[in-house]
Amino acid sequence: MKSVRDPRHLRRQRVIQDLFANTFLPQDSQEQISHDVIKIFPELDARITKSAPAWPIDKINRIDLAILRYATYEITHSDTPSKVVVDEAIELAKEFGGDNSPSFINGVLGSIIKQTETEKQHENSN
Repeated sequence: MKSVRDPRHLRRQRVIQDLFANTFLPQDSQEQISHDVIKIFPELDARITKSAPAWPIDKINRIDLAILRYATYEITHSDTPSKVVVDEAIELAKEFGGDNSPSFINGVLGSIIKQTETEKQHENSN
């Protein structure tokens, strides 16, 4: 089991806090990765919307949305294994979200991973 003092987990917590604060008012983030994620909110939101069609972006709990945005960024723009991203997102949802947050985030990210894998297969077959 990882430690709650793991520097990668602590960095993810700071990024989630930056992204959450940014949903209320543009912030001067301390983490560069937060700036990178914020720049592509429209792309990330499109993926989230496609994976959670019953939940418009403006109806998703803001902390859940921050977690989803960052996890989607990691899935699509980093080489971090998807399983690690999902595990971390669920842990963050347990820390910061509501009772239903972990299962909601798990479901949405599962769909995003499937979409991403399908896109990669399609690109490789061309």
